[in-house]
Amino acid sequence: MGTQAGGRTGIGRRAGALIAAAAAMGTVTALPAQATGAAHATQAAGRSAVPPYAFDGSAQRIQGAASSLDAKTLQTGRTYRDTLEKDGKVYYRVDLDTKRNAYVSVVAVPKPGGKVEYGDGFKVGIQDNTGADCGYQQVDFGSGRYPRPLAAYARRIVDPDSSSCQKQGAYYVLVERDAAATSTPDDWELEIQYVTEPLLKQAGPTALPEAWPSGTPAPPAGGQQRRQGGAGFHEAVALREGEWRADIRPGQTLFYRVPVDWGQQLFASAELGSGAKGDSVSNALALSVDNPALGFVDMDTVSYDGEPTTLTLDPLRPVAHENRTSYQEATSGMRFAGWYYLSATLSPEVAAEYGDKPVPLTLRVNVEGSPEQAPPYDADPGIFSVTADDREAAVNGATGASATTNGTMAIVATAGIGTGTALLLGLGAWTLLARRRA
Repeated sequence: MGTQAGGRTGIGRRAGALIAAAAAMGTVTALPAQATGAAHATQAAGRSAVPPYAFDGSAQRIQGAASSLDAKTLQTGRTYRDTLEKDGKVYYRVDLDTKRNAYVSVVAVPKPGGKVEYGDGFKVGIQDNTGADCGYQQVDFGSGRYPRPLAAYARRIVDPDSSSCQKQGAYYVLVERDAAATSTPDDWELEIQYVTEPLLKQAGPTALPEAWPSGTPAPPAGGQQRRQGGAGFHEAVALREGEWRADIRPGQTLFYRVPVDWGQQLFASAELGSGAKGDSVSNALALSVDNPALGFVDMDTVSYDGEPTTLTLDPLRPVAHENRTSYQEATSGMRFAGWYYLSATLSPEVAAEYGDKPVPLTLRVNVEGSPEQAPPYDADPGIFSVTADDREAAVNGATGASATTNGTMAIVATAGIGTGTALLLGLGAWTLLARRRA
């Protein structure tokens, strides 16, 4: 695919991996503002406000329309921001051809401290000019009734055997919010992405295997390692298979991403560590999985009473192109290779019972099976693949932001070069590049 969501190009992927590797060797110095901000964040941990959701800094502001005919057009590969009122309904436009599948994802971010109910959530769908639904997804807070980011996607799949939503032309993305009368009426911030997927050169299998490995594997080996999560999908911290230790505060959501290739299976569980004894908080921890196009795959919650407690997501099928033929979201969502996202949220109600302080969190991630050959796409699959750079980023714990913000920088890092010298070399190279371009 030529353009990719959030600017995650192949160059960005390689740069992100190089930066993470250099940082791990201690050969790259952070920019002063970044270093100062990190220091202040560390000093303020446990007493400052929970970090807000980290939106894509390259996102463009757009205003959804009340009518489909007034809808503004989304461009593929770009990220947008908008707001959605309580019980609001907005339209955007996408111009689709017959050569690629289309996915438009929406991340809804409620303001912290508000009130949400069981059925509160939103629906995103793509419609043709007759109002027919091409593909939609609807998500809500479920049993975990506290504000946190929710993700879902709409899709238009090119299918010669279908008679609807197959023409080239204008289509409309409809985002609708549902809220109970007792819910907080604040606007929700939206992060919107539009990506496309190539078609196959030739049709592949369409039937799902009746037998598949559904047993939970043994815990990952190698011991516990420290890796704190990011504050949004754009800053999700890369993980490989392993046991990952973090701290999570009441009301906070941590974001991670895991490369899962064709034929591989993702297993995930989360454990809250012991603390002071207290009354049980229902649905205290929510753990979600979203796919590379930021489509919802699965979510579950678990209660917490100060004793160790573990939440294990149901086994997911191996990644396969034919999974998209299923009507079950947990199967249909495992439709392509790429970065799969894990997000963990701790209920703000935990603060009332145990205090507003970090709770120990461990994520256990298994990626089972050997990578298989990709289906015969007729073009570069882009983000719907796993590269060697992606695997390296998972080893080093790179963030999504490092792969985009620094995507055009070349980092020179050698074990014998001091950190100050490395910084000067980087700035010099940047200046030289700018002069050459001028």
